[in-house]
Amino acid sequence: MRSISLVPIAATILLLSLWVAKDAIAGGAEQQVCDAGADYSLGLEDYSEAIRRHIEVVRKHPDSALAHYHLGFALGMVGDRMAEVKEYRRAEALGLRTWDLFLNLGLAQLENGDLDAATDSLRRAVLLGEEHSESHFNLALVNERCGMLADAEHEILVSLRLNPGQPDARNMLGVIYAQEGKIAYASLVWRELVRDVPDYEPARTNLATLGSQSTVATDETAAVDPTTPVAAVEAIRDQRELLLRSREVQLNLSSAQDNGR
Repeated sequence: MRSISLVPIAATILLLSLWVAKDAIAGGAEQQVCDAGADYSLGLEDYSEAIRRHIEVVRKHPDSALAHYHLGFALGMVGDRMAEVKEYRRAEALGLRTWDLFLNLGLAQLENGDLDAATDSLRRAVLLGEEHSESHFNLALVNERCGMLADAEHEILVSLRLNPGQPDARNMLGVIYAQEGKIAYASLVWRELVRDVPDYEPARTNLATLGSQSTVATDETAAVDPTTPVAAVEAIRDQRELLLRSREVQLNLSSAQDNGR
């Protein structure tokens, strides 16, 4: 079955832990803050100044895993993806092991189009931060893009179990269902999302698109009552490939970070 083409996805969840537990560093005794002034600039989202200060820190302390991580994050926020990944890899090589490091690494790799590396990094983010909905959500995004729909469905459901109120995750679940051919389920997800979050436009767009495609199937299957889930699936079954070929169902994430990356 074909995958529905999605609009380009910007980085979805951007996290940075400025306070890292000591046991997150292999071997033990890394400071929790790499440099007070540099991290203060990062906290203020003054990324140019944060980059300048963190470059000074890594020159003086080239083995500071945390400084490389923070430098990578700041570089990513100004759009330098290659340098961002390089610094994250350096932090990893120096022994940093935190779920948000691998989350941000995976997102940078995703934006660079390296799906295999992104999948590996986000799986590690899930292993290290299985209690964080963000890890599961972003792994679901990569799985969906790779066509691994069953895995994507599993991860997005875990994310929603941990944090049921995520509009983006609920919308993504609808997209996955649509691609799997679970049309009635997709419709139900989007209808409930529109009801709960009336100003969430992606769900309205997707629901309208699904409705326009369903009309074709309904006209050709007039004897089937499309008001029930089972009947709706029957009405659309022969039109499933038409739906997929339309390539119009969109994943328009409304994350607050969408303009930042």
